[in-house]
Amino acid sequence: MLNKNPDFKAGYVMLLGPPNAGKSTLLNQILDFRLSIVTTKPQTTRKNVLGILNGGAYQVILIDTPGLIVPKYALQSMLMRYIERSLQDADMIIYLVDVTSAIGSVGIQLLRADKPVILALNKIDLIDKRNILSLIDQYRKIFNFSAYVPVSALKKNGLQDLLEEVVNRLPVHPPFFPPDYLTDEPERFFVSEIIREKIFELYSQEIPYACHVSIEEFIEKKGAKDYIRAVIFVDQLSRKGILIGKNGRALRKVGEQARQDIEKFLGRPVYLELYVKVISDWRKNSLKLKSLGY
Repeated sequence: MLNKNPDFKAGYVMLLGPPNAGKSTLLNQILDFRLSIVTTKPQTTRKNVLGILNGGAYQVILIDTPGLIVPKYALQSMLMRYIERSLQDADMIIYLVDVTSAIGSVGIQLLRADKPVILALNKIDLIDKRNILSLIDQYRKIFNFSAYVPVSALKKNGLQDLLEEVVNRLPVHPPFFPPDYLTDEPERFFVSEIIREKIFELYSQEIPYACHVSIEEFIEKKGAKDYIRAVIFVDQLSRKGILIGKNGRALRKVGEQARQDIEKFLGRPVYLELYVKVISDWRKNSLKLKSLGY
């Protein structure tokens, strides 16, 4: 890609950290666009989501990742492998922690000393600011981070400081993507994520985690509504009934809310159809996971 600025910087920056640290919120706020789904429930992100921030002399390629956990079944193990593979290709890491949670070390063992790792201490708006230096000292004993930046992703506090630390450490490299790119994912990926987000918002306990959304048809129509047919896979027959609800009311609510957000995202009207199917214990079976695109 042609760029005449010999000092142009570009690189891949991985967002890493425990569940609910605020990685997806951070990505959306830096990009000033709701690219990654956000819910109050932990472990919402399942696949790496790439967002591209273009500046006058830099291109930051941010990678939102699933929360770091000790895996308990096949799906979680696969998500952790996604992270490990991406770590090898990243030029830099932002390790994001929630300052309102206990200090943990899950995932820190994955960090590499051969690339910059910035510690972003998130949700500082929820604690006494006098405690921040003490927290930094505690994390300094766990890993030798390249920089320590207190932020509130939700309030957009400290994000400019964080961005400056990132840009200062980017390698000199021409841009990887055209300047008008925001992501490399297709529209159907984000449509499936919006539907999954509504499931997380409208259902409790294990239901959201037992669901996988697949877009089986996506037809753009000139002068008419786009047609989208999505299938929600669950791992048990009993959960299919809960997802659909009495007389289909629960599923209709998912469809109505998802359609509204899909139309906002795409900027055009859509006709959305939702179906529910059962693939028994899909989260625990590697072959079934591969058949669903994991």
